[in-house]
Amino acid sequence: MATTQQGVTVRTRAAVGGFVALAAVAGLGVYLGRTDFGIDIPLPRPARSCTVAAPADQLPAGAAGNLTLNPEQMANAATISAVGVTMGMSEEAVVVALATAFQESKLENLAGGDRDSIGLFQQRPSQGWGTPEQIRDPRYAATKFYAGLKKVRGWEDMRVTEAAQAVQRSAFPELYEQWKDESQLLASALVGKASGAVACTVGREPAVRGNAAAAGLVDGLLLDWGQVQTASPAELLGLTVAAADSQVGWRYAHWLVSHAGDHGVKRVRFGDREWTADEGEWSRIDGTAGAGEVVAEVFGDS
Repeated sequence: MATTQQGVTVRTRAAVGGFVALAAVAGLGVYLGRTDFGIDIPLPRPARSCTVAAPADQLPAGAAGNLTLNPEQMANAATISAVGVTMGMSEEAVVVALATAFQESKLENLAGGDRDSIGLFQQRPSQGWGTPEQIRDPRYAATKFYAGLKKVRGWEDMRVTEAAQAVQRSAFPELYEQWKDESQLLASALVGKASGAVACTVGREPAVRGNAAAAGLVDGLLLDWGQVQTASPAELLGLTVAAADSQVGWRYAHWLVSHAGDHGVKRVRFGDREWTADEGEWSRIDGTAGAGEVVAEVFGDS
């Protein structure tokens, strides 16, 4: 079945309790719902959205087949994953973090919530998570979540919902599990195990252009990934990112596409694949973008 929940469209395999309720369309989604007869009810695709999809042989067993997010959700998911990788956390830890953020905020950096809860993980200043300003920083919030997960003995052997609950201590501990399949798909793509899996349509008017876009892109990469080897190619306005292998390359390529909307990214190339803002999808290209590097081009000033 397909459901849409606060801007998240997910594809799952069976109806819960024998029926499917039509979800409220509160954000960006492709489908309103699906009946027990397997009929999709399509809605017009919004101008700006991101899809995550990968072949079954590139996914963990049981992972969702595809997912639609809005650009803010996609960018936040990419940052959560990048922070986990740079902290040396496993793909399973990234799954737990994404499932938690799905449940707590639908991957949106909320200004408030229950009592004094704030941000992606709805962390509370009164409970020692940090100041409101710190918690509203997605990188800080993700770092604090992973640090909390590290302290949970044996979390690797727990269900996703149990590991998340050990950190969050929610009044509704079982709700994290419902996002496991979607989080596995996202994590697989964002850690680089799935190729060409993240595609975003960012619209015709980028938020930023030119040198400001290129500089902001470098800053964003360094904030999320730490020590990254970048260069500014003479033949285009943008950057190249060194990639030691295919998985590392797809990590960066998917991050760049995920943040295309807020950094004015026009084109991303890796290997024999290219994503463009005009098409909003990956396509095959002749040759390769360059051995061991990801190429990103930003929109020019005019």
